[in-house]
Amino acid sequence: MLHAEPQSLHIQAIEPTLKPQKLYIRTFGCQMNEYDSDKVADLLRESRTLDTTSTPDDADIIVLNTCSVREKASEKVFSDLGRLREIKRDRPHVRIAVGGCVASQEGAAILKRAPWVDVVFGPQTIHRVPAMLAEREAGGQAQVDVSFPEIEKFDHLPPPRKEGSAAFVSIMEGCSKYCSFCVVPYTRGEEFSRPLGDILAEVGALAEAGVLEVTLLGQNVNAWRGELDDGSTADFADLLEWVCDTSGLERVRYTTSHPLEFSQRLIDAYRRLPKLVSQVHLPVQSGSDRILAAMKRGYTTLEYKSIIRRLREARPDVSISSDFIVGFPGETEADFEATMKLIQDVGFDGAFSFLYSPRPGTPAANLSDDVSAAVKSARLKALQAATDAHAASVSASMVGTRQRVLVTGNARKDSDELAARTDNNRVVNFAAPAALIGHFTEVMISEAMAHTLRGQWRAPA
Repeated sequence: MLHAEPQSLHIQAIEPTLKPQKLYIRTFGCQMNEYDSDKVADLLRESRTLDTTSTPDDADIIVLNTCSVREKASEKVFSDLGRLREIKRDRPHVRIAVGGCVASQEGAAILKRAPWVDVVFGPQTIHRVPAMLAEREAGGQAQVDVSFPEIEKFDHLPPPRKEGSAAFVSIMEGCSKYCSFCVVPYTRGEEFSRPLGDILAEVGALAEAGVLEVTLLGQNVNAWRGELDDGSTADFADLLEWVCDTSGLERVRYTTSHPLEFSQRLIDAYRRLPKLVSQVHLPVQSGSDRILAAMKRGYTTLEYKSIIRRLREARPDVSISSDFIVGFPGETEADFEATMKLIQDVGFDGAFSFLYSPRPGTPAANLSDDVSAAVKSARLKALQAATDAHAASVSASMVGTRQRVLVTGNARKDSDELAARTDNNRVVNFAAPAALIGHFTEVMISEAMAHTLRGQWRAPA
């Protein structure tokens, strides 16, 4: 662990107090970061009395859990830290911690530019945050630990805590694919799988607490491997089968998977596991084989379409969403048209799409970013229109059908209504008793909106 003296602010250790401290966490990026933020909060609650707050203005501990996927991610973090400097100046006892992928990339450099930061931690050292804060408070030195201790992280996390009827369970960390545009292998390390017994124990504990749906998390979940007692190796399809066997659990999701390891065994799981939802998020990034090769994705468009074809044979109603990068270095109009053709051929039910921008430290950052901003923007607009149109057609096809949904809480725009999620991951808003929150029910889909569905609920006869 690295210790660094702040350069411009001398911070006194806070006095012990019985009054609860207030914790503010701002999370950027993926569901893995959301999971990590929840665990940081749980870990801190084990070592001190805490209430959460929705604003940093009255917080005693401020945590920024960062993401390096978006353009100029580091600069945006330092901009946020600049605003927090005034809070630190006015309330010197406040502790500021920076975690996540930007923290992993920048390390101690964060303290050089923002010496009012107290703790810098990486995705693999979230379990050390309470000790790092305590040492900072006791000794006055800023703490930096962005190492990669691998499975140690999971060994030190607190037991799962039920919050609602759905939960996330992290099954692995890191990625070993080294796509030319991606920083994940450098910020989260290479792939390592969480032990099978630990995963099943956490899922079982959540189910016993009343959780009905779990989402298995990882940068590349279908690379998961587990060692069995007889020395053989289990794969992700095996894990899904055992998770689906958990008593009390009714629905299983996972994200994110990689086409390179989307095996026939995984596809066959959709034939025999009804608890496995009819929705798959399978990033493709481009429909051009030339661009896929430059991205080092390891598959062709034909191979990707073969996966989708076999998936739909196993589960005809499966919904497919994806990721796209527009304007990768060297992308020609013909390359982009190949992507648009893939969208039409597959019929994606939603997509996350991004303009390419170089990430420092990645191989693609050495390529000439030769697609103009105007061309990138025009292509992104066309791509999003195509994916949105197909998603809208899927939503329209659901009108008049009965859907089994998990009620997650009150509707965001109307607290007198409820919000629920369908098997294919759509939000449905409808009027019904609040007692349904946390339970499955059936609704008739009455209308397809731009981003949600409307439903009608009737009490069982």
